Amino acid sequence: MADKAKPKGGKGKPKKKEKAVVKEVDVLSPTAMLNAYYIAHNAAAFLEFRGYPWPGSPKKKGKKK
Repeated sequence: MADKAKPKGGKGKPKKKEKAVVKEVDVLSPTAMLNAYYIAHNAAAFLEFRGYPWPGSPKKKGKKK
């Protein structure tokens, strides 16, 4: 009977992954503003962190190893 036992683990149907629900984020919410207060030094830095750089602003250079 030991020969007919099913092997455990690893085989079978893969589990389905749930799709992540993407929520619209409000950059002016109180939580986001508190975060911005700690990470940004001024309005230009805040907008750049949020993905809205000033036109004509200098590009950041990558770090050299």
